[in-house]
Amino acid sequence: MKVRLIILTLTAALILAACAPATPIEPTPDVLAIRTSAANTVIAEFTLTAAAFTPTPLPPTETPIPPPPTETPTAAFATDPTQIALGTPGELCDNLTFDNATVDVTILDGAQMTPGQEFVKTWKIKNTGICAWGDGYGLIYAGYADQMSGEPVPLGTLVEVGQEVDVSVNFKAPAKVGEYTSAWQMSNAKGIPFGKAIFVKIIVK
Repeated sequence: MKVRLIILTLTAALILAACAPATPIEPTPDVLAIRTSAANTVIAEFTLTAAAFTPTPLPPTETPIPPPPTETPTAAFATDPTQIALGTPGELCDNLTFDNATVDVTILDGAQMTPGQEFVKTWKIKNTGICAWGDGYGLIYAGYADQMSGEPVPLGTLVEVGQEVDVSVNFKAPAKVGEYTSAWQMSNAKGIPFGKAIFVKIIVK
């Protein structure tokens, strides 16, 4: 009897255990879904942060265009030193010309001289400027070739525009044998040279 009772008791206990409600099993979380959701959250936070700190672009400012340069009027000026000194634009105040056929009045080119011989060279020139030649005008050494102790002779007369005049220089032939040339030029009362140079050429024997 006792054995049967024990068996019945165990059987009843097993039946009760089988009929009892089962403990609910929690579902396994989807790891991939969790990672995707977290990534979307981080991206959304970065987007909001960038939008908060991105400066709003300012409208472009117009760059002022500089006005075109104005042309500075160039004043006409003369290149002749006499004209610059006297401030006379247009025609030259002082100028001269000469005729090659008549310029040598005395001592033709190639004239022979003895060493130390003194002589006077005279040229014929013409006033082709717009100013008369008066006091202070005369010949000066042009600064090249041999001066040959040349001393200019004063004009001694007023030379009007268009007038021809003889101008002279006292020379002394060099002591050494050879060919010599001396260049001279007219100058005005301010000592400014003008016109073409004139020459004397000799041979010392």
